[in-house]
Amino acid sequence: VQLQASGGGLVQAGGSLRVSCVASGRAFSRYNMGWFRQAPGKEREFVAAISWSGGSTYYADSVKGRFTISRDNAKNTVYLQMNSLKPEDTALYYCAASTAQAMRVMVVYDYWGQGTQVTVSS
Repeated sequence: VQLQASGGGLVQAGGSLRVSCVASGRAFSRYNMGWFRQAPGKEREFVAAISWSGGSTYYADSVKGRFTISRDNAKNTVYLQMNSLKPEDTALYYCAASTAQAMRVMVVYDYWGQGTQVTVSS
């Protein structure tokens, strides 16, 4: 599976942004998908995940209620809608694919996209 993330950019605090990740290669609908982020000088952290069917979603406490993960298996795409953005959301956002159930755990993800930069100004 090859993953291509896009949609990042510069937004003011309180604003919204949607990032996307398009998959090519093996059957996208077989994979659970996750979004992770890494800020400068910090470790990569879990943001959100969605099961292969879209029936289950998981969020980090820091983004719960502000971010929404979704997927369109017909378009081989997973989305992360980010609302009420804060400066601390500034990071490089990565999408990843896994067949494992422990979707919050970074090491279970087999495939990673290149990342898309999200910058939130105060």
